[in-house]
Amino acid sequence: MKIVDIILYTGTFVFAVTGALKARSHHMDIFGAATLAFVTAYGGGTIRDVILGIQPVNWINNNIALSLVASAVIIVSLAKQGPLRFRKTIFITDAIGIGMFTAGGIEISLEHGVNSFYSVLMGVISATFGGLLADILSSEVPDLLKKGELYATVCLIGGIVYVLMVKASVSKEIDLIICVLLIVAIRIVSKLKRLSLPEI
Repeated sequence: MKIVDIILYTGTFVFAVTGALKARSHHMDIFGAATLAFVTAYGGGTIRDVILGIQPVNWINNNIALSLVASAVIIVSLAKQGPLRFRKTIFITDAIGIGMFTAGGIEISLEHGVNSFYSVLMGVISATFGGLLADILSSEVPDLLKKGELYATVCLIGGIVYVLMVKASVSKEIDLIICVLLIVAIRIVSKLKRLSLPEI
C-alpha cells in the first residue's frame, strides 16, 4: 500500500468520525449518522473524481471504504461525551481530515496528469466539499462559508507548499507529512487566534 493510500484511508476514517459526531450532536438516528459519515468521508473525493473523469469513483467496489465508515459510526455511537467535548472533537478530527484529504487529493490529481494549479484546487475540493455537503444536510452554515473561519484557505496554503516541495524533488513521504501537519497546525492556530480573511 502506497503512502498516499494510507493518508487517504486515515483521512477517510477521521472524516467519517467527524460526520458521525455531527449526526450525534443533532440527535440523528443510526441511518442519519451513517449518511453524514459517508458524505463527509467521500463527498469531496467523489466530486473530485467526477470533475477529473476518474471512473469508477474512489469508493466504488472498495470494501475497506465502507468498513471504515461503519467502524466510525459504531465507535461514535458507543462513545460517551458531553456537548462541549463533541464540538472540540469534531474540530480536531476535521482539522486532521482536511490536512490528509488536501495532500491525498493533490497527489491523485498529479498522478492523473493535472497541472500544479488545478491539482491544488482539486485538493481543496477533496478536503472541504464533503464537510460542506454534511453541513448542508444537517442544516448548519458550512465551515467553508463561515465568517471568522480560515478553512479552505489553510488547505490552499498547505497545498501550495506541497506542490512546491514536489517541484523541488523532496521525498513524496515527506511532502505528504509536512502538508498534513502544516494544514492542521494553521487550522488550529487560526481558530485559537480568531484569524480570518477580511470581509468583502
